[in-house]
Amino acid sequence: MPDSRCVILDIGGVLEITPTTGWVARWEQRLGLAAGTVERRLGEVWRAGAVGAVGEREVREQVAGRLGLDAARVEAFMADLWAEYLGSPNDELIAYVRGLRPRCRLGILSNSFVGARERETAAYGFDALVEEIVYSHEIGVCKPDPRAFEVVCARLGVRPRDCLFVDDVVVNVEAAQEAGMQAHLFEGNAETIARIAAHLDGTAPATG
Repeated sequence: MPDSRCVILDIGGVLEITPTTGWVARWEQRLGLAAGTVERRLGEVWRAGAVGAVGEREVREQVAGRLGLDAARVEAFMADLWAEYLGSPNDELIAYVRGLRPRCRLGILSNSFVGARERETAAYGFDALVEEIVYSHEIGVCKPDPRAFEVVCARLGVRPRDCLFVDDVVVNVEAAQEAGMQAHLFEGNAETIARIAAHLDGTAPATG
């Protein structure tokens, strides 16, 4: 396999700015439900959607049935879910990554939810930003499962040791390192851009 440096990024919390909006608590108040009820009733649906075990239609049916919502309220509920999920673009980092295309292989590895590809493509055009996007709901496993890292490397045709993986979750960063990658915990654009630059210049430390 050719020696080709590669950068692989997470989406939520990295390429997207995704603060908590409080939408679940607002729905619980609106429906007169105790705090935590939505998660208790829908947690297994969220987990199934993250690995593609259910489709969007079934998600809506489950939301309707488990929360007692009519069609209009289901659409409003899902709109609030997607508003928080999509957040807003991290324009500075996206612009930097766009400029890397001639220098290295580029990929995305994201824990996701059924319907994410279509919405993120429409909103942010990530499909044009990188060569490969690997979504958990399309491959059936979520980070930190080592299989997720194997899939993204295979699709990009790169060796783990040539990759820098950027994520905002510590356990995913550690899993990437265990898979043989370099990895960086995203805590801000400046540090991340510097770490990517060092990786591409060959001046980064062997780990971290």
